[in-house]
Amino acid sequence: MIHETITLHPTPATLTVYAFPDLGDGKTAPRRAVIICPGGGYHFLVEREAEPIAKPFLAAGMNVYILRYTVGKGAQNYQPLIQVSLAIKYVREHAEEHHTDPRYVYTCGFSAGGHLAGAAGTLWNIPQLKPYLGDAPEGINRPTGMILSYSVISGGQYAHRRSFNYLLGMKTTGDEPELDAFSLEKHVGPHTCPAFIWHTFTDKTVPVQNALLMAEAMTAAGIPYELHIYPNRQRRSKQKSPTRPGLDRSGHQMDHGFPLRRSIKQERNPTGSSLFRSSRLALMPARQSAA
Repeated sequence: MIHETITLHPTPATLTVYAFPDLGDGKTAPRRAVIICPGGGYHFLVEREAEPIAKPFLAAGMNVYILRYTVGKGAQNYQPLIQVSLAIKYVREHAEEHHTDPRYVYTCGFSAGGHLAGAAGTLWNIPQLKPYLGDAPEGINRPTGMILSYSVISGGQYAHRRSFNYLLGMKTTGDEPELDAFSLEKHVGPHTCPAFIWHTFTDKTVPVQNALLMAEAMTAAGIPYELHIYPNRQRRSKQKSPTRPGLDRSGHQMDHGFPLRRSIKQERNPTGSSLFRSSRLALMPARQSAA
């Protein structure tokens, strides 16, 4: 296995690679890839949403990349979005070396990391990114699909306010026009990639309306998605500290297993109607809207 951490210059963000190289026997097809974006409210990065998430994807035969993007003041000026764009570009440009199929590069994020994964699939064509992509082909930074896990989506009524405060570098109330730039549901269009979306009804930190707003916007735009709303957080054993790996915001052991297994099952099913097998998920040139 190729296991290394690289810096995504000119930014300080890092990308940790877990890739299975070509065995040279001509029998192993290039692997699909997923870029994992841990959460943390754009204030810190939650390690339980990094390497532990990589393991089921590796077990499913995918190449995995963990993006550790900048947070705090480093979340301003589109920096995390620039960094995830550079990560997608890196994976595609190193596809032969890592035995990756460049047509299938997904983003997977949790909470604020889900906002970043969704921004990668929704804001990949904004002008702020172009200086960092150089002469690369248009769409090289567009993910094939996105897995949005209890994701921050909207800066409006149902916002996780702290995430947007860090993105904008200012305290927000929900009325600021600057919030529109990062409210993903306002930017969904024909250029947006398909999604696997999951959330829990009882989430008090990132309200479930975030997932519903994203699904509604994707429906209106005609972009396929799969949506799962679970009635409760999946918990195992109560713990003392909510900051320890594997614990949710209430200090409970959290099992990401079922929704992740569901998304992987969809990816691995070659005969079903899975989004992750749909030709819509292949890397395609950007489609221009009629407007």
